[in-house]
Amino acid sequence: MTNQFVDSTALLTQPEQLRARAEQDGYLFFRGLLPAEAISPVREDLLDVVERHGWLRKGGNRSLGRLRVAALSQEPESKMRTDIGVSRDAYHDVQKLESVHRLPHHPHLLNLYRTLFGGEPLVHARHIIRMITPHPAVFPTPPHQDFPLIQGTAQTWTCWFPIGDCPRSLGALKVLRGSQNLGYLPIEPAKGAGAIAAQLCPGESDWVEGDFAMGDVLTFPAFMVHRALPCQFRDRIRLSFDVRYQPLVEPVEINSLRPHCELTWEQIYADWKSNDLKYYWRDLPLKMADWDRTLLQYGHRIC
Repeated sequence: MTNQFVDSTALLTQPEQLRARAEQDGYLFFRGLLPAEAISPVREDLLDVVERHGWLRKGGNRSLGRLRVAALSQEPESKMRTDIGVSRDAYHDVQKLESVHRLPHHPHLLNLYRTLFGGEPLVHARHIIRMITPHPAVFPTPPHQDFPLIQGTAQTWTCWFPIGDCPRSLGALKVLRGSQNLGYLPIEPAKGAGAIAAQLCPGESDWVEGDFAMGDVLTFPAFMVHRALPCQFRDRIRLSFDVRYQPLVEPVEINSLRPHCELTWEQIYADWKSNDLKYYWRDLPLKMADWDRTLLQYGHRIC
């Protein structure tokens, strides 16, 4: 059973109704929350990286992100970030982009989470940029909860949005409505980003999905089960952000303040033109949470 996302844009000025819908459905979807002029330059920066590594097809409409699939497929799996979709070297280039780290601080996003939390949000510094490609080692993200991978507070919300238009056929995200109320679900190994899957019981099938236009935003809490749809295009790249926000007063796990790659912050910041977002979290009154390694141990769920 699959339903369409319900647009919650009208509730942005009605905090109580917004929180009630979040509690009921477990997700919030907003049409056009981010302006195109904030996203388009980031897409160009990401495509520049793809082109520099020799994978972007020349000619035609560059913005479609058509790939030289044969060249990409020659990248050995050992050099790939299979959870991202490109090589480690390419992902390092992406993580160095100032535009990538600035977009999650857009006022429209900060205002959304101020409304949702009823207080100041903390923007996690670890931003994940998915660049899903048809490389043979890349698989769609399996159904999972973010909490075992992020931890800290259960009040952490994932913000997922594509960098460009993303219809379902390109591999958009879908969520299991109401699954945020299931609590922690035992995990099992799986292919795809995170390498784990949440164990679902028969009848847990109220999936919600939809086509995304550039600027649309989907957000959900850490126990929400979600997954990616398979990409039906064999020569396109799907670009998207995974950004996390939580109430500033809640504890955060240290890895959420570290880069999502092997680089140091000093290496990431080396060519930035502005200083205002460098180490922004160091001036905040943060409470730290311990890492619970048992959450990533395989278990068995009794249905």
